[in-house]
Amino acid sequence: MIIGIPKETKVKENRVSCTPDAAQLLIQHGHEVLVERNAGHGSGYEDELYEQAGCRILDSAEDVWAAEMVIKIKEPIESEYPYLREGLILFTYLHLAANRPLTERLLESKTTAIAYETIEVDGRLPLLEPMSEIAGRMSTIVGAYYLSKAQGGKGILLGGVRGVRPGKVLILGGGIAGVNAGRVAVGIGADVTLLEVNLEKIRLLDHTLGSAQIMYSNEQNISALLPEVDLLIGAVLVHGAKAPKLIKREMLGMMKKGSVLVDIAIDQGGCAESSRITTHEDPVYEEKGVIHYCVANMPGAYARTATQALTNVTMPYALKIADFGAPDFMIKVPELIEGVNTWQGKLSYKAVADAHNLEYTAMNQPK
Repeated sequence: MIIGIPKETKVKENRVSCTPDAAQLLIQHGHEVLVERNAGHGSGYEDELYEQAGCRILDSAEDVWAAEMVIKIKEPIESEYPYLREGLILFTYLHLAANRPLTERLLESKTTAIAYETIEVDGRLPLLEPMSEIAGRMSTIVGAYYLSKAQGGKGILLGGVRGVRPGKVLILGGGIAGVNAGRVAVGIGADVTLLEVNLEKIRLLDHTLGSAQIMYSNEQNISALLPEVDLLIGAVLVHGAKAPKLIKREMLGMMKKGSVLVDIAIDQGGCAESSRITTHEDPVYEEKGVIHYCVANMPGAYARTATQALTNVTMPYALKIADFGAPDFMIKVPELIEGVNTWQGKLSYKAVADAHNLEYTAMNQPK
């Protein structure tokens, strides 16, 4: 199979979907790998490394997208829509529940679109987990930064100092991102509360998350905690679906001026009504005195680490898709069926269909 590795086009997105070592493995399996020039530059992987691995370096994104399978990091943006076509296998993060235009374009073009974030194994999302870990840890770091008075925040040091109380952190969601946000916040000495709806997970986190207070997540508890919160981290995840709006716009008024909201769930529409997508180039805005950080590709800021972590989990699947081809990869690797969001012009992931009120066609294992 001919596999394309294009350069990412989102603002300040420096990750690359395939390291030279991973590309070499694909080539060893008999596949041809096309890499757009400078695709790996932002992650510290120069073109020479890909050439040494046996890849072809191409100057044109269009030529790379002409491959049979394209492996990316982020969903295609509008300038890339013309590259979508019937017969193309696209393997990337898609987050279609929050993106109707891309959903419609994938259906119109009859592209086979496989989303990293919906591949599920034993209730886990293994291709989402490493980026959730990075985004979670990063959320506490960037939140602490924007709490500084120099950045318009309250001027509170999250960890406090001797004789001065630490800052208060409220985390919504006890999944991978929320737990990692909590670990960093506890580690620097913040006063941490995490809200979760799964009672079994609450019991587990109560034993594993150090000094953090674990509480049941409901509107009453959120409203009671907001007036004292310095940093609010939204880490809510519903598999493949839009994030629930746990923070209503009027609830922002409960928070003190200079508080910070980091909405990790922004890829799936955000968990606050006031959240809107920002970029690494222009990451924050203020509404009702609350600083909002809503960057949709947070791990892109730590491109080297993120590229390595993501490639570790995506490449075994990419290799199987390439080795077996479509539709055989769904027969040989059944967990990939959950990853297929669009197939032959049909929408095959129910949460996305529900989000956009579009027709859903169940993806059964091909015979």
